[in-house]
Amino acid sequence: MSPAPAVPTVNVAIIGGGLMGREIAAAIQRWPALIDHPVRPRLTAVCDINPAALDWFDQIDTVTTKVTDHRDLLDDDSIDVVYVAVRHDLHERIYTDVIAAGKSLLAEKPFGIDGSAARSIMAAIAAHPESFVRVSSEMPFFPGAQWAIDYVRSGALGRIVQARNAFLHSSDTDVTKPVNWKRQNRFCGEAGVMNDLGLHAWHVPLRLGWAPETVYAQLQNIVTERPGPDGTNVPCDTWDNATLHCWSRHEGERFPLTTAMKRIDPGQKNTWEFEAIGLDGGVRFSTSNPKRVEVFAKVDVPGVGREQAWQQLDVGSQSVWPTVTGGIFESGFSDSILQMWAAYLAERHGALGDRFGTVRPEEAAHTHAVFAAASASAADGRAHDVAPLTR
Repeated sequence: MSPAPAVPTVNVAIIGGGLMGREIAAAIQRWPALIDHPVRPRLTAVCDINPAALDWFDQIDTVTTKVTDHRDLLDDDSIDVVYVAVRHDLHERIYTDVIAAGKSLLAEKPFGIDGSAARSIMAAIAAHPESFVRVSSEMPFFPGAQWAIDYVRSGALGRIVQARNAFLHSSDTDVTKPVNWKRQNRFCGEAGVMNDLGLHAWHVPLRLGWAPETVYAQLQNIVTERPGPDGTNVPCDTWDNATLHCWSRHEGERFPLTTAMKRIDPGQKNTWEFEAIGLDGGVRFSTSNPKRVEVFAKVDVPGVGREQAWQQLDVGSQSVWPTVTGGIFESGFSDSILQMWAAYLAERHGALGDRFGTVRPEEAAHTHAVFAAASASAADGRAHDVAPLTR
């Protein structure tokens, strides 16, 4: 019997060795959990401006390069793919450098600090088609989220009535929490929490074809000061919470779509929620209960008659790419990151097929148009039009 063909290796570099950089490194180490994936990533290089942040990566024996200047990584011809997780104000320069170097890029949201930066990144992509670019958004890779997406795609909703997608935090309810770059417009961007969390709430709606036609926004700056490095309060000028009420279309029918992005939603810990309701059916999923998907149906109840019911279903471990994990087991955040990377590298290899994929550059760039309309709406109290998404 002839041996199985060798799976090609993809050398990966990380720029930004913080929280998400470490999560990505750990996900790559779990790659054998995937079944028959067409490529095998290997983390070989890490960059961070803080040398101490690089020490954590010493425990990964494939890492042979550690630098503090991202340009040193881009000169390395052996690196195929670069993941970048840095401050929003650095996106445009670093992303365009990665793309111009011909490397593939998995970028972080919001894909530039504003619309101008996003357009610059898009121009770099157009000039360097050899660079395969996608944007990170892991929450839709929870198995329950995939069930909800597939339910909508099946047509089971019938005529849509309404939909909602939200991403919710609560840590900023602590008013003594020190200020950081995400709480300052000059680093985070004037869209504030929309820049920070917004793509999580827009990945699925945009992929389902629900780009908004109009936006009416309610934006809140709740905590206006936070302790600075010396303990003295300094301005905290970003939006903390954003709720966007939109008109979108599903199969030609206009419907209300609400997206929410909140840093101050007491009791919520990194909660991603999706709900879509139609005349014939409905579906709900929240990472607050990651095993549970709720499905709406009209059912015949013995001895009672025909009723409307929300039915609760348990989901297992399987998502976009099959794994060795037993189908009855639970899935978590680390699993969703592994699935996102599996989708990204499979699509880069031309092997994703019709599976759900990571955020496309044009989708990420379009969120800046949505956020600009939301900011204008908050300023004058009226709904604002959003230009169509061009794919």
